[in-house]
Amino acid sequence: MSGQLYLVATPIGNLEDITYRAVRILREADLIACEDTRQTSKLLHHYDIQKPTISYHEHNETERTEELVSRLLAGTTIALVTDAGTPLVSDPGYRLVRAAIECGVPVYALPGPSAALTALAASGLPTDSFHFGGFLPVKPGQRAKVLEALAEEHATLIFYEAPHRILEALEAVESALGPRNVVVARELTKLHEEYLRGTAAEIREQLAARDSIKGEMTLLIGKATAPLPDDTPLEEAVQSLITGGVARMDAIKQVARRRGLSKRVVYDQLLHDR
Repeated sequence: MSGQLYLVATPIGNLEDITYRAVRILREADLIACEDTRQTSKLLHHYDIQKPTISYHEHNETERTEELVSRLLAGTTIALVTDAGTPLVSDPGYRLVRAAIECGVPVYALPGPSAALTALAASGLPTDSFHFGGFLPVKPGQRAKVLEALAEEHATLIFYEAPHRILEALEAVESALGPRNVVVARELTKLHEEYLRGTAAEIREQLAARDSIKGEMTLLIGKATAPLPDDTPLEEAVQSLITGGVARMDAIKQVARRRGLSKRVVYDQLLHDR
C-alpha cells in the first residue's frame, strides 16, 4: 500500500501563522521534504517536531522526485514544505505532485499562508479579480514584454520581486503601465512589515532614498482603467510626444496604452496611414 503526499503550507514570517493540522501532519509524517533543511529546522524546533528531513529544491528536483516517489510507493508518508508559504507557488514541487498523481499516490494540500494573498488582502487594491505572475523576468527586455502583455488586464497584478531588483521592476512598471496605483508589501508578518503605496515612480523614489533595501517583496499593481476618449489622429498624437523628446517606439507605446490598444495595432495603423 502506498504512502501519502501532504503539501504543507508554512509561515511566511511569524511562526505563529501555522494551522493545528499542519503541525499535526508534520509530526505524523515519516519524512519531511524541504526546500532548505536548515530553514525548515527552525520551524520544526519551534514546535518540537523531530522528524527526518530531506532536501528538495530547484537544483535537485528532477532526480529527487524519482527517489521520493519510490518511497511513497513503498508506503512512506511525506510532507512537502518550502522555506515559507504554500508549496508549488513560485517554489519547487510540481514534478513531485505530478509524478505522485500519475502513480496513484494520494496527494493532499493543506491551506495556509501565502504572501500573494496576504499582500492582496491588505493592499487596498481591488480583490475581485487578480493575476499572479510569480517572479518578474530578470532581463529588462523580457520583463517589459511581460508587463506590456498585461497592460489591458482588468485585474490586480501580483508579482514577487527580490530587493536588489525592486527599483528596476518599479521603473519597468512605470514605463509599461503608466501611473497606476501600486503597492509594495515588504517583510510580511515580520517585525519590519510595511506597505508602500502610491505610483510606481513615487514608491521607487522612496526606496531609492534608503541606505539599503532589504526583505522579501510582493509587488501589486492596480487594474487597467478605461482609456479616456481621444479623437486626435494617431500620427499626430505620436508626433506630439516625439516633439517633446520621447523616442518614437516609446511614443507609440504610450499612445497605445492611453487608448487601450496594443502597440502592434498602433504601429500597423501608422504604417497604413503613410
